[in-house]
Amino acid sequence: MPKEFYTERDIEDMFKRGVMSLNVSENVVLTELAYEKANKLGLKLLRNQPDNPPSAPVRPYIAQKNAPAVVPSVASISPEPKDKEIHTRIHEAVITRMGTQLDPELLDVIIQRVLKSTGVK
Repeated sequence: MPKEFYTERDIEDMFKRGVMSLNVSENVVLTELAYEKANKLGLKLLRNQPDNPPSAPVRPYIAQKNAPAVVPSVASISPEPKDKEIHTRIHEAVITRMGTQLDPELLDVIIQRVLKSTGVK
């Protein structure tokens, strides 16, 4: 059975037509923007899976609806000494490329999570 894809525009059109819910199954795919638009408009997404954007990893610090937005301090996630060199090299490369538009503490959190997910701790 072919999959049905919904974009942000499709969700807006459905909402304007008075559709208040959409059954999301394994054959229905929403783009990231469609998922966000559905949530913003209050269109209910009915499914058996967790309420998560299709391609998004599980991020409890973001996904919890009423949780305060807290970024752990750098001290609480500092890299192991053996991994510090890799962490430092990545941090410096990103700062060199992106400049001051990034929060260094948030960057450290992201680097640490990526290293941990790739098995580098």
